Amino acid sequence: MTTPERFEVRRQIAASPAAVFAVLSDPNGHVAIDSSGMLQSAEGKKVTAVGDEFVVHMDRESLNDYPMGKYDVTVIITKYQQDAEIEWTVSGAIQPPIRHLYGYQLEPSEIGTLVTTYYDWSEIREDFRDKGIFPVIQESALRATLGILARTVENQQSPHTAGSHDGRLPTTVTSPHNLPASSPNQAASNLVDRPESGEIGKDRTARSSRVHDW
Repeated sequence: MTTPERFEVRRQIAASPAAVFAVLSDPNGHVAIDSSGMLQSAEGKKVTAVGDEFVVHMDRESLNDYPMGKYDVTVIITKYQQDAEIEWTVSGAIQPPIRHLYGYQLEPSEIGTLVTTYYDWSEIREDFRDKGIFPVIQESALRATLGILARTVENQQSPHTAGSHDGRLPTTVTSPHNLPASSPNQAASNLVDRPESGEIGKDRTARSSRVHDW
């Protein structure tokens, strides 16, 4: 349910919960389905438990809101239930993390899977509540990401799609470098961590210091 500090969107996807979860637990899957354009690539193993981590290479230029350039964030899994639920927060330059949360809940349905995705900033640190930063992404971005997730997973089920039927991402999806430049998947769920390299002016430094998590 959407609240003043939480966006929540649902969509039916014609694929099993296991197939959907395989994408969501794969670091490359996060890059492949993100609609914000910030996620460029990822490093790390498929997550299997709470506390697992992986690194995402980001580019804030996609949002054009703060002059942060390219930077890295660490995704930390905060909830994990195989084929049913996954949630994470993001850690960057600011410690402890600001603690805004992203997640998915999966329910079997007649079509395949009812997928609920959410972005929750109700637990952010008090010193960030009055900065006018959150929410960083809008509800429409969550809906768009669900659309990309549906396309990605449903295409895996198609006999005309090159790739595995065991829930693994096909090669052309898992490697963002193989995607065409015009694809909405190329840039790929969820703030900012460090300013761009090089010297920047005082005004840009002040603006950059306001946001430090994806």
